[in-house]
Amino acid sequence: MGHVSTPAQAAKDKDQMEKDRATVALLVGKARAAMAAFAGASQETVDDAVRALAWAIYEPGRAQALAQMAVKDTGLGNVPDKITKNQRKTFGTLRDLLRARTVGIIEEDPKRGIVKYAKPVGVVGAICPSTNPAATPANKAMMAVKGRNAIVIAPSPAGQGTTGRVVEMMRDELTRAGHPADLVQVLPPPVSKSLTQALMEACDLIVVTGSQDNVRRAYRSGKPAIGVGTGNVPVIVDSSADLAAAAAKIRDSKIFDNATSCSSENALIVLDDVYDAAIAALKESGGYMATPREKAVIESKLWINGALNRQLVAKDASVFAEMTGLPDEARKAKFFMVEETGVGPDHPFSGEKLSLALAIYRAKDFAAAIARVREILAFQGAGHSCGLHTRDMNHARRLAAELDVVRVLVNQAHTFGNGGSFDNGLNFTLSMGCGTWGGNSISDNLNYRNFINVTHLSTVIPEDKPTEAELFGPYFARHGRGARAGTSG
Repeated sequence: MGHVSTPAQAAKDKDQMEKDRATVALLVGKARAAMAAFAGASQETVDDAVRALAWAIYEPGRAQALAQMAVKDTGLGNVPDKITKNQRKTFGTLRDLLRARTVGIIEEDPKRGIVKYAKPVGVVGAICPSTNPAATPANKAMMAVKGRNAIVIAPSPAGQGTTGRVVEMMRDELTRAGHPADLVQVLPPPVSKSLTQALMEACDLIVVTGSQDNVRRAYRSGKPAIGVGTGNVPVIVDSSADLAAAAAKIRDSKIFDNATSCSSENALIVLDDVYDAAIAALKESGGYMATPREKAVIESKLWINGALNRQLVAKDASVFAEMTGLPDEARKAKFFMVEETGVGPDHPFSGEKLSLALAIYRAKDFAAAIARVREILAFQGAGHSCGLHTRDMNHARRLAAELDVVRVLVNQAHTFGNGGSFDNGLNFTLSMGCGTWGGNSISDNLNYRNFINVTHLSTVIPEDKPTEAELFGPYFARHGRGARAGTSG
């Protein structure tokens, strides 16, 4: 049976909700005042504010301090990679934002008589995860302010100390540059579902990265919402792949920040004719292949009562090896492979593991590999992404044509490429939409376009009206005009 609230508890909950709504109303009021002060900002001024936000986390000393704080607060990931994430994602996002116009006229199409004007969407409520408690808030703040919006950030309970600190840094940098500090605010501790819910109901746009429970609550809030889906990335290694290069990329991607990224490889599907050579290359790159008995032990430790064990999630390889009782040989490994044959609830390695465990599947041919990827994504990770290591671009095009995913990465380290990279054309982001396949409203990497409204100025143009024959001619030629109205029956 579910929990039944007593009248006293219900009254207490109602009182708390009213307090939380008052707290949020004060923050949103400050946000609207800051937006009003910023409303007349030029593109140059807006870009200066965005640079201020970026420098708040990119500056080396702050990037390091925030990384150390994040690992200490959450117990997830590692400091060197979080420093890289704080800087690389911020730098790439800033590059993208400075190339875009979001003030005044942003597009003109004289032929169609259309002129487009960018306008703010309003106060943004940003729900952020514990996996990236500094980088994600900064990323969303930069995008929101680029559209002349204000943002109120709801941190995760585990990451609220780090998120609060990065918001302080961003506010200080805005003030130093002469911009309204209240363009960026954070919910006060202790953060709670009630306080986060109050923010969802009070803001103009909700942007959610993190738990699917928060995504669903955002969509039920009655306010426009952008949520992102679950990652569970499967990657194919086909017969033509450069196996050494593929193994190195898979390793670098898998171990980055101890696999906290939703874009981290969770399963490899290796074609049968290169299977042994691919496994050898993965071992050479630092992978350890667990025996069937060791696989059973890893499973018993990685999941407790069906839930991922926080003592193993996103932990260093040495901790993983020790806690799962792996032999001395494994203590030197960088990641851990388990051979898997099934998909679904009875095969937990087929899902997202948020750890240095990597499921390995064999496939007899490329068609079988695609079928396995489809099966994995249907179980978990619908719409998110998949990857392929190949020299055969026909395979890449086939994968993109046949699979319902937003992103297909070819010959890339998935974690580094999926959320934008300097050597691919995807937008830099820490929030990746999964389309309707993943229950999301966007099928793109979250970007500045999600934070602007557009006014369309329409003027008269020479008439653009084709003839009936131009529009219906091909149809009539194939099927005839058919019965006239009132002549049948």
